[in-house]
Amino acid sequence: MFKPEGDFMLRTTVTVPFASTYDAGVLVAYVDETHWGKLCFEFSPQGQPMVVTVVTKGDSDDCNSVVVAGNTVHLRLSRVGRAFAFHHSLDGKFWHFTRYFNLGVEGASVGFSSQSPTGEGCTAVFENIQFTAHAPADLRSGV
Repeated sequence: MFKPEGDFMLRTTVTVPFASTYDAGVLVAYVDETHWGKLCFEFSPQGQPMVVTVVTKGDSDDCNSVVVAGNTVHLRLSRVGRAFAFHHSLDGKFWHFTRYFNLGVEGASVGFSSQSPTGEGCTAVFENIQFTAHAPADLRSGV
């Protein structure tokens, strides 16, 4: 985890050796236990790799996005002003807008995580990590 200043983009390629439901590689924006958001490449209860987001502002909400073939995907977390944006990509070039949100508080740290809440553990591999000190010009453009 680190605490960037201003607008930014953090992107990575994540590979997850899925074994159990909810195994995931995660990009996270975290302020405290009641203010955080995560972009996950997660193994669904239906046995499918899926892009999933969770945003917590007191209570959590969960959104299953798209099923992905295979066990690798590209994830991007951006901050634009006081808000965050999540994107995913199948090829690392065209980015699909996944979610836009505000945590309602300042001071988020961002970083990487893996999870395996129902399994024996999960070691996600994060590669091609890039940090850029500006946000996308147009969140919906695919760039």
